[in-house]
Amino acid sequence: MGEILLTAAGLYVLVLFRAGGTFAVGRLAGAGARRGRFAERLASARFQRAERAIQRWGAPVVAVSFLTIGFQTAANFLAGTMRMPLRHYLPALFLGGAAWALLYASAGIGALKLLGKIFTEHTALGVATVLALLLGVLGVLTYRRRAAASTEGAASTES
Repeated sequence: MGEILLTAAGLYVLVLFRAGGTFAVGRLAGAGARRGRFAERLASARFQRAERAIQRWGAPVVAVSFLTIGFQTAANFLAGTMRMPLRHYLPALFLGGAAWALLYASAGIGALKLLGKIFTEHTALGVATVLALLLGVLGVLTYRRRAAASTEGAASTES
């Protein structure tokens, strides 16, 4: 149990810096956009309504975003861009970050222990498992690259 808490503490510090930094970059990007060529669009009544809603109700979305894959960075960046007050953002960051750190620490250590057990008891099975995982990742990356290349090729032939 101590190793999970120690790992979770390290991950918690990491997520606070990463998500807080993403929020800060979003805050800076939003300030720049308000002074640039998008200023007129950002001053519209519709955008102002959306911004007020995010400022008021966005904290639960930020907290839950830590339990998703791929949405966490966007949620923190948009919270910064939309000028979510720190009094709403920080509690969401602290709670969501803690949930993320505990989840990843416990699942990560469990996965490492399982792999260690497989390697010590059945070395060939362990090597086969790692190779299967690597081949799976390689397959997904190859598929994505080919799909992106075919999309780019179709777009350039239409032009």
